[in-house]
Amino acid sequence: MGSLGAGELALAEAAVSAGTTAERGRAMLEVLRQVVPFDGAFLAFTDPLGHRYHSLVSVDLDGSTVGSLSGPQLAADIEVTGTHRARPPLGPSDLPYPAEELPIWAECLIPAGMREGLGLALFAPGGRHVGHLAVLSGSREPPSTASRRRLQRVAPVFAHGIDPMRSLLTAARLVRGATAGVVLCADGGCQELPGLPGDELLVPRSPVLTAARERISDGEVCASFLWPVGGRHAPGGHVRVTVLAAPEDSPPGLAALALLSPATHLRGLTPRELEVLGLLVEGCSNQEIARSLVVAPRTVAAHLEHVLVKLEAPTRTLAAVRAEREGLYVPTQCGQRVTVAAAPTRTSIAG
Repeated sequence: MGSLGAGELALAEAAVSAGTTAERGRAMLEVLRQVVPFDGAFLAFTDPLGHRYHSLVSVDLDGSTVGSLSGPQLAADIEVTGTHRARPPLGPSDLPYPAEELPIWAECLIPAGMREGLGLALFAPGGRHVGHLAVLSGSREPPSTASRRRLQRVAPVFAHGIDPMRSLLTAARLVRGATAGVVLCADGGCQELPGLPGDELLVPRSPVLTAARERISDGEVCASFLWPVGGRHAPGGHVRVTVLAAPEDSPPGLAALALLSPATHLRGLTPRELEVLGLLVEGCSNQEIARSLVVAPRTVAAHLEHVLVKLEAPTRTLAAVRAEREGLYVPTQCGQRVTVAAAPTRTSIAG
């Protein structure tokens, strides 16, 4: 058995290493084995939507066992035993009843040859529950006090190593000058993004986040658009909204990031022209744009003439493509009254 000091240093190095979250998790488990011996182990993400865990990485457990550990029964057993709370590691020998009364042990772990072990919840700073760590043994001998203390001592390192917010924050840094941000969840809600404040535009189910979700649901990995500040006519100017799909190794419940940053390089486009571009990107014709904005078609034509000049685009189709690519438009979710008979397709730019 290696020394705890050396093991902690190696764990800390593994926790901040490059690579995917799963690769860091596996490296940490291999180091942990040197200071807390085990016959099998697993790390799991906490589902941000609750009521289940998602297996991240396991060591020396077969596929069927890992599959069972990814199901809803694991969450139920963890809650029954209280190991979803911040508390010392707990194992079967600590329970006031036989482990066989827990389905995960009776139907999964014991048939796999595991008789003892320790499990504990992993929390990031601030009390955010990020995952669960379990080490398992084929021996019937209860874990030693030293093993319990060592496991509890390294729990924060594991929490840091698998914290899904780390990869999200790395993605967020791609947006220069971001002033606010949230994590979009698959259930329609959102979570705080550590390190960035929230904003009144980024509250759950706000028009901004509705527009952001639409871009991600279209399959885009990254998209940006503009949003008027202070009302539809932008008395406070515009802010840029950037949407980034969650990295592939994020838990399934996390869908994307929505970030706010200053709006710069607008090519001199006015608030009305940015609205027109939003409808153009949505595939609306001049007549549909006129009905939506409650203006005459000739007014729309005049706006489009100015837009083509400012975007240096010879056609409305190219203007729409350029506006979407550069995020130089206000989406139709911003209070615009689209009154077309059928929803337009964003990729078909009607004349």
